[in-house]
Amino acid sequence: MPAPRKYPLELRERAVRMYRTAEPKPVIRRLAEELGVHHEALRNWIRQAEADAGERGDVLTTAEREELTALRKENAQLKRSNEILKAASWTTSRSGDSPTC
Repeated sequence: MPAPRKYPLELRERAVRMYRTAEPKPVIRRLAEELGVHHEALRNWIRQAEADAGERGDVLTTAEREELTALRKENAQLKRSNEILKAASWTTSRSGDSPTC
């Protein structure tokens, strides 16, 4: 379960919108102080919004990040299932080796 968000989604959206619509672009640190958020949080929100808009190639989009998380969970589940099947197979093959009278 993900950690609860420190800042409300509405604040994040408003902060990114304020930055993107401002001309000239404000200093992130100053805008963050005005909004009462940490400047690195604001910087990350802006980067993520740019990635989601297709303006950045160095950051995963939100959809890609969600897909990656789902694939990692599925991979972990498959690994656990595989280990269970290996153990069951090994147990079954070992019981077949004993002589029957």
